[in-house]
Amino acid sequence: MTSSRANAAAATSPGLPFRSQRNTLHPPSSETDEPSTPGLLTRQPSNDFGDRQTALPTLSHRLRHTSSILAIALSDSEIYAGTQAGEILVYSLNTYERKAVIEGHRGSVLGLCLAQDDELLFSSAGDRIVNVWSTRDWKRKCCLFSSYDLGDIFCVAYSAALRTVYLGAQNTSIQWCAPTQTGTRGAVRSSLRDDPFFDSAGPGGVRTPRPAEADVTPRHARGGEVLEIGKENIRHFAHYGYVYCMQLLRDGVPESAGNEVLITGGGDGLVKLWKLDAQREGAVEELFSLDDGREEGHSIHSIAVDATFLYSSRSGGEIDVWDLETRQLIRNLKAHRDDVLTLTVGGGFMFSAAVTGYVRKFDRQYTLKSRLKAHDGRVLASAFTYQSHRPIYVTGGSDKTLAVWDVTDCIHTPSVAESQTSNEKLFEALRRFVSYRTVSSSPAHALDCRRGASYLRSVFKNFGAATEMLPTPDPFNPVILARFRGNPATREKRKKILFYGHYDVVAAEEGEGKWLNSGGDPFSMEGIDGYCYGRGTSDNKGPVMAAIFACAELIQEQALGSDIIFLIEGEEECGSRGFEKAVQAANAKGLIGEVDWVLVANSYWLDDRIPCLTYGLRGVIQASVQVESRHPDLHSGVDGSKQLDESLKDLVMLLSTLTGPGGEVMIPGFYDPIPSLTEAERELYRDIVSALVQRSPELGDPESLATSLMRRWREASLTLHKFQTSGPDNATIIPRLAKASLSLRLVPNQEADAVAKSLTSFLHAQFAKLDSSNRLTVTINHQAEPWLGDWTNEIFRTLEEAVMDAWGPIDQTSRSRRPPVEGVKTAKAEHLKEANSDTDGEANGYFHPTKPTPTTSSVLANGSLASPAPGLETPLPPLEPSRKPTVPNTDLPPPPRSKPLYIREGGSIPAIRFLEKAFAAPAAHFPVGQASDSAHLDNERLRLVNLYHGRDILKRVFAELPGK
Repeated sequence: MTSSRANAAAATSPGLPFRSQRNTLHPPSSETDEPSTPGLLTRQPSNDFGDRQTALPTLSHRLRHTSSILAIALSDSEIYAGTQAGEILVYSLNTYERKAVIEGHRGSVLGLCLAQDDELLFSSAGDRIVNVWSTRDWKRKCCLFSSYDLGDIFCVAYSAALRTVYLGAQNTSIQWCAPTQTGTRGAVRSSLRDDPFFDSAGPGGVRTPRPAEADVTPRHARGGEVLEIGKENIRHFAHYGYVYCMQLLRDGVPESAGNEVLITGGGDGLVKLWKLDAQREGAVEELFSLDDGREEGHSIHSIAVDATFLYSSRSGGEIDVWDLETRQLIRNLKAHRDDVLTLTVGGGFMFSAAVTGYVRKFDRQYTLKSRLKAHDGRVLASAFTYQSHRPIYVTGGSDKTLAVWDVTDCIHTPSVAESQTSNEKLFEALRRFVSYRTVSSSPAHALDCRRGASYLRSVFKNFGAATEMLPTPDPFNPVILARFRGNPATREKRKKILFYGHYDVVAAEEGEGKWLNSGGDPFSMEGIDGYCYGRGTSDNKGPVMAAIFACAELIQEQALGSDIIFLIEGEEECGSRGFEKAVQAANAKGLIGEVDWVLVANSYWLDDRIPCLTYGLRGVIQASVQVESRHPDLHSGVDGSKQLDESLKDLVMLLSTLTGPGGEVMIPGFYDPIPSLTEAERELYRDIVSALVQRSPELGDPESLATSLMRRWREASLTLHKFQTSGPDNATIIPRLAKASLSLRLVPNQEADAVAKSLTSFLHAQFAKLDSSNRLTVTINHQAEPWLGDWTNEIFRTLEEAVMDAWGPIDQTSRSRRPPVEGVKTAKAEHLKEANSDTDGEANGYFHPTKPTPTTSSVLANGSLASPAPGLETPLPPLEPSRKPTVPNTDLPPPPRSKPLYIREGGSIPAIRFLEKAFAAPAAHFPVGQASDSAHLDNERLRLVNLYHGRDILKRVFAELPGK
């Protein structure tokens, strides 16, 4: 048999039906306020329920997994979650990053308990053992097992005063053991592996075959002492039913004389209180029982204690409220339609959660304050804590997720006021910022763009910045100018740092399946698996908000010694339309003034692990080439002949002259201004490929990778994007007009104006050679200058030190378990193998392209050519030693990396070179996001830890960057 929680979790899994009398009486398909079967209860419940909603708890974050969550424990900094698959998940309570997966049990993890000092974690499970884990390194320190067949161990508690572990089991017993006391030590007996009934030998000594994995020891269930609980440390028939829940109470019961009391709830419908005898190694002695006199012994699934009041949840959705001093039942609530599996008390509220997926919150007068749908399944576990003085409620369910709820309306909260620049405030500000649909390319969102700009301006003003809206030529979006002033006493010496960003975003498709957000809304930011999902989170609203909060913290600390000037535009995604004119006009009026440094934060790392600093960007020329004939659209069968100058044919021949073999651009003098690669920069590339290949060996040859990066970053290129033709979509039409879009990516020393003129002249000269009667039109639609910064100057040195302090040592060792990719195995390859078994390059079922494919940004983002599982993109540190590269000629592992990578990028940001020239100030580019952020794509996201570290790094740069 298994526990009610494990059964409830299994109910949503195919092939694992959940059946109970309560389910037949109360189908869990909906949440109602009345019992469905009149007369079922022997006691009339109070009517303190309804929909008198106050502020609903808000979902701060949702953490996805692959199996149901059955148990939760919270420390000051971590969330521990026990799963149906026998794992213990460890998440950061600050950033919600998954820090570890402990494979600790062969059965469902049913109970978790933290020691009072948070140094030890105790886990109980369906495999009949209790494991004791160190919370410092998550290694097992001890394993406890019983001399009796316990069945499932539903709950576990730990007395720090007695240094004793208590457990409640399926066989109705309570057992206890002090890891330091004398007991049977040694290897785990066969009783831990064999069930005395189901695994016993049948006639003739034959045993029923079991699955191969039945005898497999979980990966991390190794090490530490193995202790057998002595037979004298067992209280048989502690309840006349399973012991479902237990809790230690350190005060509040007169009979305890100030000592700890163990409270247990069981399948017999009783709550029992037990005295702990320190003289008898923590033995339990019953003090009294709490029995509401009900004829039917509906199981007690969960208990919670608040001062001298005890709350116990029953089958059927009831909650009893007991006064421990008088032992009186003072209230009986019909809280839910069906079983309440978990209760939590905190902040002056009681939170009850049921198999219906709903959570209800009651105040101390037992009035329902709010109700919410917490999970798309059964709520199986919950916990409450304060994190940075902020009340946090966490639930786990059969939908394989953990949900973290912000319950800031709690009655009782710590007296310390929450900082206006806390992580939570930053998250909420970004959530609201993302909600504005600031799509600059769509006139339909013009008003949304203005509203988003107004909101951002209000954030600046609330933190004390002087702000102004700089107009741009109609109908372009305005530029926000904001200034945080430093220490007035150093007015003449204050350095001035200009931070550039943008509040506009690219368009995003909505709908189920497009985005992970609820309802598929890209503008409703949600925290999922340690990331903020929503359009603009990474590009560029997250970095902009991080920079604002960095300044606000310095002002609060009276540590801002410089002037920080913000220029946040609303047209960057459309080529910064109107930005230059707006800045020039403002500068002419003296609104901006002198600038010492320019800082941009609008890009991403090379991969998802190693921080980077960007010192170069390519420029861009976007052009359209159009060939138009004097005749209308024609039919190829009627008018087609070699005498006819066809516009599309002319266009194709003309475009073919632009590039030669290997993609070389054929415009005369195109490559002449490009500087050669210096040895100092070559060393930067060696550093980059060494770090990347060390972590992901499947990226291949370092030299090839370096060449691929150089060609994308420091070599100019030409790309054809699309063709357009006039006339209907008919295969026999000769179009009157043919048009193509192309772009040139420029590198430093190439001037955009000069290249644009050369392109236009070259195309006209080549078109003349065709001797065509058609007309050619070349239009330059947009251009931006390339940028190359000095990575050895003071702003880069300051950024480097700030990055090193924020991120600390960076693990570079390989985490990939995939074999190196030498070819792509495909169905086509299998067919070729059968048809041509002796063909070179296709042996073993692998198809090798004749020309190697360059390493793309998506490959670097994922670390290999294979896509990771959804929601598991960020590699996790293993809990056991893995194969690691070593320092050449030694057996020593390489030291952890501390410095960021210095990189260039193939993309363009028009404003950076313009600002550098306009203010005669050197610029630097600080990437906040990761390679897998999916900017401009579905499911754009920004990792929370990157957002918080980005703020910390910018704060240090704003405080410490030296002046000229």
